[in-house]
Amino acid sequence: MIKLKEKIGYGFGDMASSMFWKLFGSYLMIFYTDVFGLPAAVVGTMFLITRVWDSAFDPIVGVVADRTHSRWGKFRPYLLILAIPFAVIGILTFTTPNLTDTGRVIYAYITYSLMMMVYSAINVPYASLLGVMSADPKERNTLSTYRMTFAYIGSFIALLLFMPMVNSFSVGHNETYGWTMSVVIIAIMCAVLFYGCFAWTKERVTPMNKQQSPLKEDLKDLLRNRPWWILLGAGVAALVFNSIRDGATVYYFKYFIVEESYATISLFGVSFVLSGLYLATGQIANIIGVVLAAPVSNRIGKKATYMGAMVLATVLSVIFYWFGKGDLTLIFTFQILISICAGSIFPLLWSMYADCADYSELRTGNRATGLVFSSSSMSQKFGWAIGSALTGWLLAYFGFKANAVQSAEAIHGIKMFLSFLPAIGTVLSVLFISMYPLSESKMKEITSELNIKRSKSANGD
Repeated sequence: MIKLKEKIGYGFGDMASSMFWKLFGSYLMIFYTDVFGLPAAVVGTMFLITRVWDSAFDPIVGVVADRTHSRWGKFRPYLLILAIPFAVIGILTFTTPNLTDTGRVIYAYITYSLMMMVYSAINVPYASLLGVMSADPKERNTLSTYRMTFAYIGSFIALLLFMPMVNSFSVGHNETYGWTMSVVIIAIMCAVLFYGCFAWTKERVTPMNKQQSPLKEDLKDLLRNRPWWILLGAGVAALVFNSIRDGATVYYFKYFIVEESYATISLFGVSFVLSGLYLATGQIANIIGVVLAAPVSNRIGKKATYMGAMVLATVLSVIFYWFGKGDLTLIFTFQILISICAGSIFPLLWSMYADCADYSELRTGNRATGLVFSSSSMSQKFGWAIGSALTGWLLAYFGFKANAVQSAEAIHGIKMFLSFLPAIGTVLSVLFISMYPLSESKMKEITSELNIKRSKSANGD
């Protein structure tokens, strides 16, 4: 039985990752277009190129992690070694050096590519920890719940406080200084959280075959793993849904709602803007979805829970298009409902990836936890790559002009980013997950057989 302290420690890891991930998803596009001064189409192309490469980099990290042997285990050492590089490169990504137009593009490509690579190098091993902390599928559901709860707490903190910090640090300096210093604060918090995750977690599950199989065999086993392919497709589609909504939110409030025309809300001397409150509200609602995921899925199954949440998110997203700029109550209400749906699916995905690793081990006798879990990070990156690239390209297509009054066509496009376009992702995700074959009864059989084989292997039988 895993103790509460270890569950919290595991949650710290994704709390750190999610702080930066949400900054990338919600603010990096508008940082590049409105602060750094890059054209939207250039940013969209950069996101696609760098994230497609980085998606391919994730399995490499998984393979290396599977072959790591240390006194701290296979996966935990990466949390210890990479916490500081993660923080430093994150700061550089949001730094604005005085360069030519071409120099800014090159700088953005280099820093963002490095950030995504170090993100993979720490996040793939972190995700893989779930597969070796416990062999019990229900306990993995619980660990996934802690993970995602802390992830959304981290996202909530980052999204709620980031723009107020930018505004505060900008006083007496300039906007670029405000952005950089705000990221410094977030980066320090992330490094501390990664160290906490390293210190409070433990690796327990060992494979039946203690001798690592050849890479060629691991890859062959993975490519024959049908449930893995299904989760990969569902994960990519779900992240397209999330990335399009998050990436366009600040544009929606800046250019359609015109949040500057509304009074800011002050609390404890801190002034909050509507877009920040909207995003932070979504994170709180995500946590509700995460908390509901385990009890609901334990009752009706992971697959049914996932499909129900995504179908409801599709309907709500489509309705969202018809809200006017004065319908703030409805806008925030639907943000809560859609975010509850979105929050509930990700702990299920992480738990199902662990099930895929068990399924593969039973079929082949080999366990490549890092390689299997790298697909989760790969789908995350690839989904964001597609969603972010589409956001940049379509902003240009609809005639978006940074820091200017938008045309009717541009406003129509910005509204589409929070309604019909993300709904395409939810529909595709439902289609993929409808084919997922590892039911709860099937996993009970797999877990039972694996426990018997592991016991025989440990006794030398």
